[in-house]
Amino acid sequence: MRILLTGACGVTPRAIARSLRASEQLGDVTIVGTDCGETSYGFYDATYDRVYRVPQADDASYVEALQLICRTEAIDVAVVSPEIEVLFWSGREFPVPTLLPPPQTVRAAISKKSLYEALRDTELVPKYALVTRTDLLARRELDLQDGSVWLRDFSDASSSGLGAIHVSDAEQAYAWAFLNPAIADYMVAEFLPGRNLACTMLFYRDTLLKVGCYERLEYFMGRLTVSGVTGNISRGRLVNDRDLERVGEQAVRLISHQHDQPAHGLFTVDVREAADGTPRVTEINVRHTAGTSSLAAGGANMAEAQVLASLGRLDEIGEVTTAFPEGNLILRDIDGEPLLIASDRTLEVGAFTEPLS
Repeated sequence: MRILLTGACGVTPRAIARSLRASEQLGDVTIVGTDCGETSYGFYDATYDRVYRVPQADDASYVEALQLICRTEAIDVAVVSPEIEVLFWSGREFPVPTLLPPPQTVRAAISKKSLYEALRDTELVPKYALVTRTDLLARRELDLQDGSVWLRDFSDASSSGLGAIHVSDAEQAYAWAFLNPAIADYMVAEFLPGRNLACTMLFYRDTLLKVGCYERLEYFMGRLTVSGVTGNISRGRLVNDRDLERVGEQAVRLISHQHDQPAHGLFTVDVREAADGTPRVTEINVRHTAGTSSLAAGGANMAEAQVLASLGRLDEIGEVTTAFPEGNLILRDIDGEPLLIASDRTLEVGAFTEPLS
C-alpha cells in the first residue's frame, strides 16, 4: 500500500507514520510525505520513503502539486494532517481516498471562539469571556470572581498553549498582554486545575469507529514557559475513561449536528478537569496529536483505522475501545536521531528527498 501523508515534517505526522508502519492490518507500506518546508528534519528522516516539498495550501499551484505527486507515486490513500490542509480539502475532492470532516464542522472546531459559542449552552466547556489586548492593558474586563483565570490566544488552529498563562490579578494580565503585542484578542476562561486529557476519536457517517485516550503529565521544556505547556508531552499515560469518551463524543456530535452534518472524520478533543473532577472541553483538533503513536503501541492504532475507513474497509477496524493496562506510562524523548546533512541546500518546491542511510 502506498500512503500519502501531508505536513510530513511535523512531530504529529511522524507519529502517524510510525503508527502506520506498526500496523499488521496494512502490511508493508510505502509512505510518501509532503511538506511546505518550514521544518527541514522530516525531509531526511527515515520515517518516510521520500518527502516532497510542496507550496503552502493557499498557493495557486498547491492542488496541482498534490495531484501530480499522487499520480507519480501511484498513491492509494492519504492522511491529511495539518489543520490548515484539513480545512482546505474538506468539501473538496482529494486526488485519492481520504477521510475528512465536513467543512462546517472543521470551521466550528478549529476556531475556539466558534467552538465555545456552539457549546455555550451545555456544561461541556468552561465559563469564559473574550477580551482584547487593549482591555487587558487598561486593566479592565477581567472577571476574577473565582480567584484566578486562564488567558490564551484563540486564533484559528492555534495550539501548544500559544499565549497561555494562569493569572490571579489584573496586573499579571496587563504584564502578559504587554509582553505579547502580536496577540490582539484573548480568551479568559475559568482555571481548571485537574487532569489534562486528550481523546482521539474516528467517526464514519455518524458511527464511532474507534477511540483512544491519554493523559498529559509533563511537557518538553515546560519549565521554560510560563504556562508550563509546550505542546508535546515528555510523560503521559494511556487511560481507560468512559466518562472522558462520552464527553468527547458528545462535543463532536453537537458541533456536527448543529450544521446538519454527521460526525465524520478524525478528531482529538482536549479536556481539562475542574477541581471537582468534572471534565471540560478546552479545544477540538481536527487531526491526530503526537500521542497517536503511543495509542498505537497500546493497541488503539488510530492511524491504521483512519486509513482502513478511508478505503471502506470498516469491518477490519476491530473493537471501538481498547483496554489499556493499568498503571502504564508514556515516556518520550526529543523525537528522532540527529541527522548530518552533507550539503546544506534549500529544497525547491516540487523536489523530493529520500531518507539518509
